[in-house]
Formats: sequence, C-alpha cells, structure tokens
Amino acid sequence: MTSTETTQDEPRYVRLKIELIAEITDEGALKAAALKQVTEDEYLDDDERAQSVDAIEVDPSGSLAHFIDPVALLGDVPGVELASATWESAQTEFDPETEEWDEYVVDESAE
Repeated sequence: MTSTETTQDEPRYVRLKIELIAEITDEGALKAAALKQVTEDEYLDDDERAQSVDAIEVDPSGSLAHFIDPVALLGDVPGVELASATWESAQTEFDPETEEWDEYVVDESAE
C-alpha cells in the first residue's frame, strides 16, 4: 500500500480553515446575549465563568466567541466526527472597498 492509500478502517483527518469577518451592529445586544449564555452555561466552572465574563466586558470579540459552535457546524454531516476544534476572535481592520477583501464580502442582495 502506498502512503496515499488508506483502508476504510484507518481514520482520515482534514483540517478546515474558515475565516469570517463579522460586523458588530449592536454591541450592547451582543454583550447581553453573551453574558446570558455564560450565566446559563451549566458546564462552566466558576473560574471559567469569571474569565468568560472578563473577556466579554473587555472586547466585543470576546462576546462573539461564545457563539462559535464547531460541533453545530459538523454535527449533521454523515460519516464525520469532530476530533478537535480551536478558534479565536479578535478585532481586525476591514475595508470592504479594498481589493484585498473582495473574496470575503457577502453580497446580501444575491440572497
């Protein structure tokens, strides 16, 4: 068997890289929703909850991070199990008028 051939029983892993740029249109609503989610999350211990609240208070990107759910992204895909996931959110410079970002701009009129 060559190095590119696999059998059905061997696991195959695929790294997906997805970059999203989100515009925060109502920072107060986002912050309130993130704080509510953190408060109601039964899986967070007290230290994790405190760290989450601190991140939400400092930066809207900290609020947005609480709504990223890689399990939901792949949960209904047959034959796939999420093996690992990491993500980060950070403020970025974005100018939709520059060519650099052309491939990323969503054309809402096409929907």
